[in-house]
Amino acid sequence: MANVTQHDNKSVAQQMAESGSFDYRKYKSYAPLSLKDRTWPDKQLTKAPIWCSVDLRDGNQALVKPMSVEQKVRLFNLLVKLGFKQIEIGFPSAAQPEYDFARKLIDDNLIPDDVTIQVLTQAREHLIAKTYEALRGVKRAIVHVYNSTSTVQREQTFGMNKEEIAAIAVQGAKWVKEYAAQNPDTDWQFQYSPESFTGTEVDYAIDVCNQVIDEWDPQNTKPVIINLPATVEMSTPNVFADQIEYMCRGLHQREHVIVSLHTHNDRGCGVAATELGLMAGADRVEGALLGNGERTGNMDTVTLAMNLYSQGIDPELDFSNVQEMIDICTEVTDLPVHPRHPWVGELVYTAFSGSHQDAIRKSLEFHNKKGLEHWEVAYLPINPADLGRDYEAVVRINSQSGKGGVAHVLERDYGIELPKWMHLHVSKVVQKVAEQTGSELRGKEIKAIFDEHFVAIPDGWNLRGYDLSTQDSQTLATFRIEAAEPLELQGKGQGALEALADALSQHYGVTMKVTQFDEHALRQGTDADAIASVCITVDGVESVASSINEDTTTANLQALLSAVGRAALTVGFLHKETTEA
Repeated sequence: MANVTQHDNKSVAQQMAESGSFDYRKYKSYAPLSLKDRTWPDKQLTKAPIWCSVDLRDGNQALVKPMSVEQKVRLFNLLVKLGFKQIEIGFPSAAQPEYDFARKLIDDNLIPDDVTIQVLTQAREHLIAKTYEALRGVKRAIVHVYNSTSTVQREQTFGMNKEEIAAIAVQGAKWVKEYAAQNPDTDWQFQYSPESFTGTEVDYAIDVCNQVIDEWDPQNTKPVIINLPATVEMSTPNVFADQIEYMCRGLHQREHVIVSLHTHNDRGCGVAATELGLMAGADRVEGALLGNGERTGNMDTVTLAMNLYSQGIDPELDFSNVQEMIDICTEVTDLPVHPRHPWVGELVYTAFSGSHQDAIRKSLEFHNKKGLEHWEVAYLPINPADLGRDYEAVVRINSQSGKGGVAHVLERDYGIELPKWMHLHVSKVVQKVAEQTGSELRGKEIKAIFDEHFVAIPDGWNLRGYDLSTQDSQTLATFRIEAAEPLELQGKGQGALEALADALSQHYGVTMKVTQFDEHALRQGTDADAIASVCITVDGVESVASSINEDTTTANLQALLSAVGRAALTVGFLHKETTEA
């Protein structure tokens, strides 16, 4: 692309167009439908649509390496397990593997009684005849016939006028009905798609669809499906919604017609267009898991279903074990799932940002303490557990993480609830390691850092024993401490901790003060371990340490000793040690 410098008040795009490097003027702008009395903006989704999976047809035909029959069976079983009641299994008249798959499902009795398979066929008699042959013996099926109606296809692909294209649709509808009559033991339902609906004049689309509806006459049989595909997404979702509302108003026998949507994602708005289309009056949705499909993909049924779920609407599809779905889909399609894929990507519930981690931790604590009926947690639109995800993935630590995130990981994975004043001390050390390694730190790595820098006992500072007594409301104590030569020190104070600080101050000739202290049990029960954390100053130098022990007093005293031992390395007060104990 040519380098362009903005000048003469011309936009960069204008300059690029004039230079020939990029000419936006060659693309047609699609004028919106002028629907002045639209009602869909005031509508709200309150229930799930009728779902139809097209993973095995539209999704399969978009693969570099189409699925084998065995892979299709595996995906079919997954779709059934997820709750799809209508599944388009392929185009059996187009290729032998498609035909074989249809026969396998029927001959091996793999279709549950409450599931209806759907097959696609062009409006050509020999293809329709082959389609019914492939479906011989099926209990129920939807036969989906289509032909393209768009201006571009009429003029450039087929060289036909509107009447000729409409005649193809009507003749296809007749053949579909005639061949169904020859197979009366099957419960048939008919579906018609004006392919490239979004590139078709809407009044003409209504005319063609009505001619098909009149041919099938659903008021005297059973409801028919009129599928309106955004075969190529050409406009904003609101324009698509206007088209759908206009169609719903104009279709014959509307109460006997199921209006279906089949959107693609060329503009990245496939889900949004479908949602607005449902508000505009559509009843049914065709889509594919994780958006697999031609070009940028089909409408993503997972995203739409989870959008409904997040608004308190039963999607009537079960994604509680989303990892199983991902594993099967990636195996049969050989397509990865983006880590930021809406709702189900590996990282979508993960917070690296320190402020996000802190908010999540506090919000989860609030949620648990209050026992809230509805899920309301910062940065988490739904509970990850509903999708089978654990909380280990919610907060992950790298150099961007903050003190709240590190504390959350230690509490979540190891039951170590750090006092708030200690969060910053620990996170600084963890962040430094993350910066040095340039990588994410997992829970076990964070625990190892915490143990090394805060729990590990410095050489020569191990508490070997103590004796306590009370005199005049004060604690008198004797402490036995491991050192180059074992030390036995005496001190007094308001408690054991203050008595130890007094003993050490006297022995080493330093000013020592306990500024922060915390203790709590790691596990519930009479044999629960206790963790104690202490922050001290020694001659003005701050030092922090923790200790874990079955005995609470021992944990407190060892935490203080460890903090003093770490301070000794900084202050260098060991040379002040007196010759007398």
